[in-house]
Amino acid sequence: MNYTVDGVAELIGIDAWEALEKGQLIPALLACTQRGAMGSEQPSAAVLLWMLSGTVPDAQLSAAFPLTTPAGLDTLGLAAQIDAQGWRAAVDLRPYSSDASGEMWVASDLGQHQRPGVLRRDHVLGIGQASLTLAQLTIRSAVDRALDLGVGCGIQTFHLLGHAQHVTATDLSARALAFTRFNLLLNARRLRLDPADLGNRVALRQGSLLDPVAGETFDLAVSNPPFVITPRWEGETADRQFTYRDGGLPGDDIVSTLMKELPGVLTPGGTAQLLGNWEIPVGRHWHERVESWIPAAVDGWVLQREQLTPAAYAQTWLRDAAETRDPQWFAERYAAYLEDFASRDVESIGFGSVLLRAQATPVAGKPAPEVLRRCEEVIHALEQPIAPHIAAALDRYDWSVAHANELPEQCLVVADDVTEERHQRPGAEHPGVILLRQGAGFRRTTLLSTELAGFVSACDGELSAGQIAMALGALLGQDDNAFRTALLADVRELILDGFLIPAADGPPETDQLLGR
Repeated sequence: MNYTVDGVAELIGIDAWEALEKGQLIPALLACTQRGAMGSEQPSAAVLLWMLSGTVPDAQLSAAFPLTTPAGLDTLGLAAQIDAQGWRAAVDLRPYSSDASGEMWVASDLGQHQRPGVLRRDHVLGIGQASLTLAQLTIRSAVDRALDLGVGCGIQTFHLLGHAQHVTATDLSARALAFTRFNLLLNARRLRLDPADLGNRVALRQGSLLDPVAGETFDLAVSNPPFVITPRWEGETADRQFTYRDGGLPGDDIVSTLMKELPGVLTPGGTAQLLGNWEIPVGRHWHERVESWIPAAVDGWVLQREQLTPAAYAQTWLRDAAETRDPQWFAERYAAYLEDFASRDVESIGFGSVLLRAQATPVAGKPAPEVLRRCEEVIHALEQPIAPHIAAALDRYDWSVAHANELPEQCLVVADDVTEERHQRPGAEHPGVILLRQGAGFRRTTLLSTELAGFVSACDGELSAGQIAMALGALLGQDDNAFRTALLADVRELILDGFLIPAADGPPETDQLLGR
């Protein structure tokens, strides 16, 4: 039975697949019903059972799983018999494809579109957009020890096992850890694990935030934490919270706490990458509060991908847990969200990712390196996975710091994916707008001054940055140090953004990651 990502897409078609990813089941349900008689070689029975939460006749399920049998699926907790003729899913079990481990199956709780009523409070989320986003932005350098904080059903751990010798996975939810253990055993061969000795490469620990790893350090930490901002109320108990999304703290304290404390569990030079929401008060720039949470001696890069109003935010998360199905409860919770945000003068809520990097061990006699502080909003589509381009950007930053005093002596070239656009009024002698665009990675666009455009056009790897700056100064009648200093400061920003890259002596990783 070809119950794989490609097999399911082939069965139901691309339109139904895209609808399914948005929680719309009808197109896929029709496709499975129409093709259900094609035999056990088609994954229609599995798709109907687990992805669509439909009722599958005993004969069809037996034909699809002749070795496991429907009774075996029941024993494993994957299916339950409704009556003598039909079976329903007990969990969501769907195919997942990883470039590191190949085709796998991932079990989680049934989603709101697969079951009636409000989700259970200890619901374990499956393969969602947030988990895929984190997987795509996590740098995949080989490391000894990695931490997956808030493991859920185990998606990040699956990826970490492809480049980490050992992974520690933590969660407050015992149910989440149970799903992760099941998924590790189910995919042990693909993940190159010994089912009889999972602890050799994976440690599963229950606890809140960093409590389960107190006193330990890791080369890489990743986290898709329960970052959803949820109104608190007097007398609230944990059993009234959705553990998969609600950290139990007021406002955005779960994200601020992690940003402040995660660097403490990193080895020198170690990196943490996490997702989060943050509140943006009226009259303040979106990044002010988030940037203040980054410890002083830690590199920090915050990437905001979306902003929502309090009303849109409340609707999104009430719908996510199917809390819209009880009109009275929905109205009460909706009002509570808006009152909670108003109490802190919140104008909007941002979503994005954070990268934190502990500084390397200082070298005796040398000053501490410059700390990276970058907060940018990028709302357009990025090339995925974006992780290689994040790694390349860090390489370029490290290179720029190492060559801060020697930039005039360095030779630069334009990155292969960069193009230039010039716009001018009809009949105008010179262009009024000059733009550089990236065709890959972050796909940034930047506006150039005349002198900066001239600099970029001369970056062929033969002349040094200082030589080009001096020539431009003479050409424009600004042959002075102030002009060259300002121009080279702008050039450094083009290097950090990836429009320009070192011609020869930059780190080899940069060229490889950019496909040069």
